[in-house]
Amino acid sequence: MTDMTMQSTALGPTSAEKFRQRVLPFVLFGLVLAIIPFFGPSRTTMTLLNHIGINIVFALAYNMLLGRAGLLSFGHAVYLGLAGYFCVHILNWIDAADGGFWGNLPVFSLPIWGFAMGALAGAVIGWPSCRRAGTAFAMISLGVAELMAAAAFMFDSLFGGEMGISGDRMSGPEFLGMSLGPLDEVYWFVAFWTFVGVVAMFMFTRTPLGKLSEATRDNPERVQFIGYDPTRVRYLVFIFSAAFAGMAGGMAAVQDEIFTPESMSLIPSGAILIAAYVGGIRYFSGPIMGAILMTWMSSNLSDYTVGWLLYLGLMFITVVMFVPDGIAGLVFGFWNGIRSPNRSHLMAKWAQQAVGVALMIVSIIVIVEVAFRWSEGYGEVFEPWGMELPHDGVITWLLAIVPLALGVALLRRVARKSEEV
Repeated sequence: MTDMTMQSTALGPTSAEKFRQRVLPFVLFGLVLAIIPFFGPSRTTMTLLNHIGINIVFALAYNMLLGRAGLLSFGHAVYLGLAGYFCVHILNWIDAADGGFWGNLPVFSLPIWGFAMGALAGAVIGWPSCRRAGTAFAMISLGVAELMAAAAFMFDSLFGGEMGISGDRMSGPEFLGMSLGPLDEVYWFVAFWTFVGVVAMFMFTRTPLGKLSEATRDNPERVQFIGYDPTRVRYLVFIFSAAFAGMAGGMAAVQDEIFTPESMSLIPSGAILIAAYVGGIRYFSGPIMGAILMTWMSSNLSDYTVGWLLYLGLMFITVVMFVPDGIAGLVFGFWNGIRSPNRSHLMAKWAQQAVGVALMIVSIIVIVEVAFRWSEGYGEVFEPWGMELPHDGVITWLLAIVPLALGVALLRRVARKSEEV
């Protein structure tokens, strides 16, 4: 009896491992959030960082459904949008109030109201939605997204029609000396609630409900066999997921001070799906990585190429087909590989794969950029680093075909060697 107890205890993580895996990452995350303003980022960078924080919370909230409960939703932006609209209305109530409850409510607390509104919307919409799983649930979420987007254009008093609803984040009393007018104060607001949201959602994964959601995803019949209702588990997880999406909506209401019907459309829902999947839905940190990459791409990549959405689609297809664990899977796989005994072999393999992928990327960029300039018909020529690449040039086609062929051949060679080993 004692030996079995000692063996089961030894199987669990030690205190040092628990600190390294469950505490240290959040300490480092908090430190990064705290030191960023001391580097003096520009207003544009500060706005980008604020949107990254909002999307991190939104992506993690979405992954509570997709990664943890196995529910594919095409309309999760509905809960961010409804909460965001509600919080913008609160901004207007605070501005119009002369004392009383609303007049004394700090704007800093809006993510809490967004959380509550998201939970309420999740409880109402999730009641019929979560009675089905799989494809049926996905189709219901798609219908809900279209329904709410259409309703936002119809009910002007609630949603403001095409113009949306706007508010003033400087209304109401200051909190901790912050008026939330300057962008640096908004950064601290977003950073605080991002940290709170990330920690809270990680703690949720450690709860019995969080573990049951994973069990329901993998084997709902066995969950029902041990005495739990899979439908109820999905419903409760859905409410929490919508609530944290609502928290992100409250943060966005303060940052942007406006919400429009597009915020509840399929576009933001699809974008957050891509962010979570590209980052890696099997890892808690995966949606964080995906949100950072997606927000940066949507903000900056369009300055360099009109085909950035095409690159985004190609990246998503590549991840789905060849890297199902996403960016997080690559990062943790690399970290585990460099600590393994055969790391020299792995490093050589990864180096060859990196070269093959780089060659293919060069070829794809040449094809896409030359094609865009040729199809637009303005006579423009793709000129990377001062080198002219017209659509009918020999060098253009060599750069379009040869690197692609070499990259594919190298990757296939590495794959064959791996199978032989």
